[in-house]
Amino acid sequence: MERKDPLDGCTGFEWEEANENKNWDRHRVRAEEAEEVFFNEPLVVGSDVRHSSQEKRYYALGQTNAARHPFVAFTIRGALLRVISVRDMSRKERDAYGKREEDANT
Repeated sequence: MERKDPLDGCTGFEWEEANENKNWDRHRVRAEEAEEVFFNEPLVVGSDVRHSSQEKRYYALGQTNAARHPFVAFTIRGALLRVISVRDMSRKERDAYGKREEDANT
């Protein structure tokens, strides 16, 4: 059985000003930079089960146009992708993403 891509049907982004400011203040990531992740390959998207108690949450590992590698936590409301948090990937996340990049290039 094929799993449904949570990004299917998404038509745009929704930002809460407080989250947008927090991501800049704490991690120096702009909203536009976080959005770039979803338009570049490879993109790894998974379910964030640990943080999904109140609503379904996901994470994305990807890269920006400037080759920065962020981790993006998000939810989907209607047809909009709502970024909750974005930061640089941890070493473990970079390793997992690097393996995905290698697979895509072979």
